[in-house]
Amino acid sequence: MIEFAMPALGADMDEGTLNEWLVKPGDTVSRGQIVAVVETTKAAVEIECWQEGVVGELLVPVGQTVSVGTPLATLLAPGEAPAERPAERVPAPVTAVAAPAPSVAAPQPPPPPPPSAGPHHRRWVSPAARRLAVSLGVDVESLTGTGPQGAVVISDVEHAAAHVQAAAPEVVPVAPAPAVSAKEVAARRGAEMRKSIAAAMSRSKREIPHYYLADEIVLDPALSWLAERNAARSITERVLPAVLYLKAVALAAHRFGEFNGFWRDTGFAPGDAVHVGVAISLRGGGLVAPAIHDVAGKKLDELMADLSDLVARARAGSLRSSEMSDPTITVTNLGDQGVDSVFGVIYPPQVALVGFGRPAQRVRALDGGIRIATTVYASLAADHRASDGHRGALFLSAVNDLLQQPDLLEN
Repeated sequence: MIEFAMPALGADMDEGTLNEWLVKPGDTVSRGQIVAVVETTKAAVEIECWQEGVVGELLVPVGQTVSVGTPLATLLAPGEAPAERPAERVPAPVTAVAAPAPSVAAPQPPPPPPPSAGPHHRRWVSPAARRLAVSLGVDVESLTGTGPQGAVVISDVEHAAAHVQAAAPEVVPVAPAPAVSAKEVAARRGAEMRKSIAAAMSRSKREIPHYYLADEIVLDPALSWLAERNAARSITERVLPAVLYLKAVALAAHRFGEFNGFWRDTGFAPGDAVHVGVAISLRGGGLVAPAIHDVAGKKLDELMADLSDLVARARAGSLRSSEMSDPTITVTNLGDQGVDSVFGVIYPPQVALVGFGRPAQRVRALDGGIRIATTVYASLAADHRASDGHRGALFLSAVNDLLQQPDLLEN
């Protein structure tokens, strides 16, 4: 028998609230199966199980908040019987001496309970919308979501609450509870998120000896190639320049493995593949950095689909535990915010973060002459315990070289 514990869903998570079980005792689970939903300060995360077996016992009830590492359930290996609990001692019957006991009919066994319905998959509900629904007494299961991929968002809850209030008969309240507005709920959630982010980034700057490097990359070859590639495609099939950044970073990280992995108590542990964390700003404030898996081995079209899906689910507040727990290197792209460069803070236990600024036309000396070129500043924040500046410079140079030969990023 093994225990399935609350996973660490990022450096800024210390605890989570169990929202829903998607399995029950006796169910057989396979690797990668989603078994529960846990709410953190940033999202409602689908928890995957990475062992095969049979669910023995659910140890944490729905609604309970527990720390990372707390056992959530037990799993039995195939063919393993659950541990038997000692039977309760039943007192021996007392025989009447004065008079024989009256004859009674044998008690009929109670009817078997109706079979319980199998667990159903949860509705996608953003954490802020779920909290507001609880405070307003709205049943989120009855709502039709209008957010990304049908997610229930704050506006859906507010609309439902207003409809119920308008339909309710007018009564004089005895002691009305203070109303909680969506703005107040969002403010509380934002404060919780900022606290979590502050804790993680403080830990990063306290524990990780950062060093920073930057390089100016000419983008004209990549943008021309991408424009030609996208010309024959519909808008929904086009690839964004951000995908070229992700693929170039992943291929460079595959080549320079000291930037792809984790710093543990025992030292550097290289990643088994390049899982690129993508920094995504949330509409209500804050950010998350879930992973796209095996970026180095994917085609550009597949990466574009993965990126679009990841951003939509992140902003709907519905991510998977593997996306939150195993990024091996992170990319942040603040180009659309109008900044030339960004120097990020490493997400522990990762050892590197790559940033891209705003592509802009700048005067450059190229091929023996002066001309205007579209360039972007790429930066590297790296952990000096795992690498040094010489290797970091080679890593950024590799990113630059790959973006000069975009056809190498296609496959």
